[in-house]
Amino acid sequence: MNWMTILGIAVALAMDAFAVALAAGAVLKPLTGRHLFRFGFHFGLFQALMPIAGWLVGMTVQKWISAYGHWIAFGLLAFVGGRMIWEAFDNGEEKAVSDPTRGLTMVVLSIATSIDALAVGLSLAVLNVSVWLPAAVIGVVAGVLTVVGMLLGRRLSGNWGKRVEICGGMVLCAIGLNILLQNTWLK
Repeated sequence: MNWMTILGIAVALAMDAFAVALAAGAVLKPLTGRHLFRFGFHFGLFQALMPIAGWLVGMTVQKWISAYGHWIAFGLLAFVGGRMIWEAFDNGEEKAVSDPTRGLTMVVLSIATSIDALAVGLSLAVLNVSVWLPAAVIGVVAGVLTVVGMLLGRRLSGNWGKRVEICGGMVLCAIGLNILLQNTWLK
């Protein structure tokens, strides 16, 4: 596998993480170096580990992943995106926005945005290609694009406020729906 192919796969896999990072950067006030590190590190780590896991598992569970993986990704992304939209429209008393770079939310987002990397690992196993270099490149690219997405999301939120939060939630739901459609009706 050549470098251009590996880089192309890495960038394609990182687009979900980038979109989620845009939304996270928009809702965090203030956006600190700690937020950037946590999100970038975890998204990069999960994006690197999922192809390795898929490669190690190989053909054993390929049928299960191909049959249900898209439903899992859709459910996770729709849940988090729907929650973001709900919180943006909530006209209750002013409350602190939950930090998406902490706890269960970060784990759910990390898993949801890296499920497609698991399928890439399965594919690499089928092709009998070593996973180690692609996994490292995928992880680094995802980590960098996550930080860039958060910084860009922060800039946009200053000008657009709740609209960016709503759009971010809609993007997460759309990514989940796209994953679902690509693996069910549009095959």
